[in-house]
Amino acid sequence: MAQPVAPAPPASNRFFALLARAGLDWFLLALIGVVVLAYFQPGLGSKASPVPWKVITTVGVALVFFFYGLKLSFEKLRAGMRNWRLHLLVQLATFALFPLLALVVRPFFNSAGGDALWQSIFFLCALPSTVSTSVVMVSIAGGNLPAAIFNASISSLIGILLTPLLTSLFLHTGTGGSQLWGLAVQLLWQVVLPVGAGVLLNARFNAFAERHKSGLRIFDQITILLIVFTAFCESFAEGIFSRYQPADIAKLGAGMVGLYLVVFAIIWGVSRALRFSRADQIVAVFCGSKKSLVHGSVMASLLFPASAATGLILLPLMLYHALQIVLASSMAQYLGRQTAAQPVAAA
Repeated sequence: MAQPVAPAPPASNRFFALLARAGLDWFLLALIGVVVLAYFQPGLGSKASPVPWKVITTVGVALVFFFYGLKLSFEKLRAGMRNWRLHLLVQLATFALFPLLALVVRPFFNSAGGDALWQSIFFLCALPSTVSTSVVMVSIAGGNLPAAIFNASISSLIGILLTPLLTSLFLHTGTGGSQLWGLAVQLLWQVVLPVGAGVLLNARFNAFAERHKSGLRIFDQITILLIVFTAFCESFAEGIFSRYQPADIAKLGAGMVGLYLVVFAIIWGVSRALRFSRADQIVAVFCGSKKSLVHGSVMASLLFPASAATGLILLPLMLYHALQIVLASSMAQYLGRQTAAQPVAAA
């Protein structure tokens, strides 16, 4: 008797499985979707909209950082503090190597509109690393997971202070004089206090955060989508992108790929020269080469009060975010196969 043939999976499932193998997910497609929606309907998310988007996104951001704090414990932080050379390399790559590379290419942005584009690239380079993406990639590649958690978490906390400092030194953020105090207050109650409250409540509510981590991740992503949507609505409404052609966007995307590969190669070479173990090398390259869309979306709205320009400020970051996931996913899977084949590889 012939065995029954199992039904083929739905086309939608095959489509999403193909996206997953390519390193894509629904969030990247949603990012593209909200930008397209903002292009065709800019009034939906602009200042003219009756929806209080500013209040919604402000509360959403505070909750994002509060839930992030809930996932941090003092024990996890202490467990990852031992390898100070690894931590120093990751943080120097994040907050020194990236800005230095941006400064090196500054002379190539002297054309009309080039200064604004370079500012958006430098802003990207001044941001901290991601948390979830870095840790996931390190796990896939077979790296030192506790060290990855420590470095990604510390990078996010350091970035709360260093990102505004770097941008104020090299960019025209529009936050001079009394506005600096207002920025500090906003950062305090919108970012620092929620994170601190979450860390203090970690022992009591960490189990809740772990049980609902998939839902909290979706909440993070929805908040980012709202921030990106409103930023691009303002940008399109004010005609910020009218000076750039599609070819310019393609060139910017190629530049973001080049930036990621250069940083990845430099960190890998330095970690090998320092004779790091393979597990620590993996932490260095994946934690040191990422940039956080969460922090970037928040910081852009705070550091660049002219909200119409926020979409332009976020453009390189959005391109880098999408490309780093695709590239890092492929590299992590390749390194993971190598690690499985040689679990005790020399540094």
